[in-house]
Amino acid sequence: MNLFADIRTLVTESLSALQIEGVLPEGLDFTNVTVEPPRDTAHGDMATNAAMVLAKPAKMKPRDIADALAAKLAQDPRITSADVAGPGFLNLRLAASVWQSVIAAVLEQDQAYGRSSLGQGKRVNVEYVSANPTGPLHVGHTRGAVFGDALASLLAFSGYDVTREYYINDGGGQVDVLARSAYLRYLEAHGRDVEFPEGTYPADYLKPVGEALKAKYGDQFVDQSEALWIDEFRLFSINAMMGMIREDLALLGIEMDVFYSEKSLYGTGKIEAALSTLEAKGLIYQGVLEPPKGKMPDDWEAREQTLFKSTDHGDDVDRAVKKSDGSWTYFAPDIAYHYDKVERGFDELIDIFGADHGGYVKRMKAAVSALSDGKVPLDVKLCQLVKLFKDGSEFKMSKRAGTFVTLRDVVEAVGPDVTRFMLLTRKNDQGFDFDLDKALDQSKDNPVFYVQYANARICSTMRKAVEEAMLSDEAAFSKADLGLIQHDAQLAVAKKLAEWPRQVEIAARTNEPHRIAFFLYDLASELHGLYHLGKSEKGLRFLNDSSQSATHANLALAKTVSIVISAGLGILGVKPAQEMR
Repeated sequence: MNLFADIRTLVTESLSALQIEGVLPEGLDFTNVTVEPPRDTAHGDMATNAAMVLAKPAKMKPRDIADALAAKLAQDPRITSADVAGPGFLNLRLAASVWQSVIAAVLEQDQAYGRSSLGQGKRVNVEYVSANPTGPLHVGHTRGAVFGDALASLLAFSGYDVTREYYINDGGGQVDVLARSAYLRYLEAHGRDVEFPEGTYPADYLKPVGEALKAKYGDQFVDQSEALWIDEFRLFSINAMMGMIREDLALLGIEMDVFYSEKSLYGTGKIEAALSTLEAKGLIYQGVLEPPKGKMPDDWEAREQTLFKSTDHGDDVDRAVKKSDGSWTYFAPDIAYHYDKVERGFDELIDIFGADHGGYVKRMKAAVSALSDGKVPLDVKLCQLVKLFKDGSEFKMSKRAGTFVTLRDVVEAVGPDVTRFMLLTRKNDQGFDFDLDKALDQSKDNPVFYVQYANARICSTMRKAVEEAMLSDEAAFSKADLGLIQHDAQLAVAKKLAEWPRQVEIAARTNEPHRIAFFLYDLASELHGLYHLGKSEKGLRFLNDSSQSATHANLALAKTVSIVISAGLGILGVKPAQEMR
């Protein structure tokens, strides 16, 4: 059930009826007609812009359309009033029975309430985290991991066939640096005093790798030339780091469907195949790029390179794919990787990048557009930086990482559920100040506590109802007299529940899972408000010792809130609390 979609259907059917009656001209496009909550709930339950968007094509005054539409809508028993406001906005009020039917629908559909076929089974690839395999995940990776995982769950909830993917950047020079750093720890494990040159990785996380290398190879590579050990140490170290990264992701409950190795693109013809595809489209040429804008790099020189004509697909400048010395640029394997995604048959691609990769957005969009002939859209979401605060000060150091705060540091401080929810309380492209102390605060100002407390309060009430023989089992809800749900505070909860399918659809269409966190906070607020009103108005109490019918109706309403909160938290990857400790 999607009440907003149902009422929109009523509006468009009424508009069609007005066309048949000759009030409106034929051939009008209703695509931009919306039905949504009004900005001010005092104006009504829903509002439609129909008269405003149809006035120009109909060559009529908006208010004339609104008046005719209002009269038509008022004939439907679900509509108790249809009032024209301003130049032609139409505010609707719905009968209490409509909101009661929402409660019934949630009880009947349970966790399926709010699910949709929006995605129509389309295959979507969500690539996220994709950190270099050179160390543990840091707090910036944590935000991308949480955002990407919640987005994947949101899309799956909305009818998409989702693949979660991690791109292992194991083909660049950074993994050689990793191998050399591991070698120093290997020497250290043999009792050597070592110094870490600038650019290597000196943190503690490589100490176990050095010990493991010693256990495997003994002193075989001590004082040996790099050429003898670097391949072995590179592979060993990458595997060790990816094991650590998998453990870090598991702390947040994240499981990837695919781990894709960049190295698998080299020497396999995949890069060449991708570029040949572009060349066949006339998009590869030999040329000289203009000097970069701004500060001129000391090593820049005008030289002929192999270029991708990315400006034909919306980029600002063409991009180099092969250097003048014949080696690939960083962009070339990225093109091949996305070509592989296209070849795997995905209908849509989503990349989650850190804020420092903003310059890559247009070129990647251009590449995917060219490779797929514009048939496969790529949406790139940038996650801005996270600053951690503890005891009023910025929290910057990790002994394990040396120079940054790790994912494990955050999860150990506040737990996986709090970490996930808090990082989703702000849009991904906005900076985020994560206060570790406030994250554990048990007050309304802490959104994760406020939402979890609402669910725990409902669960506690249900247990008490059973203990006091006011409820035998939840089967009683299907027989509850929902006609008793009449009070404005009760209906406010039902109205918020009615918004759930709409909010899910909007969040899925825009790839914005933070909307789910916002909605859950608002729903929890309505629940808590109703609960507190029950202290002064006995008829609103979830447990009414003088009326079993009222108790069952009120508990049925509370149960629907728990159902939606649990579904929403499930999308965010958070376990709903049964009790608060």
